[in-house]
Amino acid sequence: MNNQLFLSQSSFMSALRHPDLAQLPAPSLHVWQGMELSRMEERVLATGYPALDAELPGGGWPMGLVEVMQDRPQQHVWQLTGPALAAALRSKAGPLVLVSAPFEPFFSSLQERGISAERMLRVRAGKDTDRLWATEQALRCSEVAAVLAWLPQARSEQLRRLQIAAQQHDHLLFVFRTLRCLQDASPARLRLQLSGTQAMEVRILKRRGPPLQTSLLLPAHPERLEALLEARKRRVPGVLKSIAGTTAAVAPTGRRSHGLDRIAAPG
Repeated sequence: MNNQLFLSQSSFMSALRHPDLAQLPAPSLHVWQGMELSRMEERVLATGYPALDAELPGGGWPMGLVEVMQDRPQQHVWQLTGPALAAALRSKAGPLVLVSAPFEPFFSSLQERGISAERMLRVRAGKDTDRLWATEQALRCSEVAAVLAWLPQARSEQLRRLQIAAQQHDHLLFVFRTLRCLQDASPARLRLQLSGTQAMEVRILKRRGPPLQTSLLLPAHPERLEALLEARKRRVPGVLKSIAGTTAAVAPTGRRSHGLDRIAAPG
């Protein structure tokens, strides 16, 4: 890939006067060179993950289209987006809009993340055209906090239209698509692949900067739940050992004398 230098108008006019590119003035903050993260000043929302913020231009989610590619459409959605969505809901009075979400939100868990059921607007749309229309209308409402849309069949030109609407109205838009769309052209400023079970694996496919060769491994659960799961893992071996010892002790008797034995026994 050829390295390209993107110049402001004044730098371009200077280039016309200087035959040697070495004489050009140093790039300003508004000049993005392809082999470094963009330093253009723009509003972003922190992701909630310092390791991810460090790899994103501006240090967070950009206002506009963020495309997320997944094998399973419900996997890690709230874990990835939750911190930024909670911040967006605090900054705007309107709802969080979900378009054609393939799952029923678990509101108790979302409440702990700062996302209340009262602030969530779910739109069910069966046809692709209806999904696109609902997404664009939500983006054109200034009070909306953010939009999450599942658009597996959207074409590049349709996504571009949504990207423009999101940027014009300063909205955060997450569009979730399947891995079959990986080879499709995309106008998204940021494109991710999301996977993993024990950890949330985030692969940055496209950003304003050089490609990231390695995936980021982030917590797959909220901090409080992660701590409980770790504590459970530490307890389970001891519990299993205790159960095994108890089973060995009672096995020779050939009888079950306690109600709990009858409940636990198969058959």
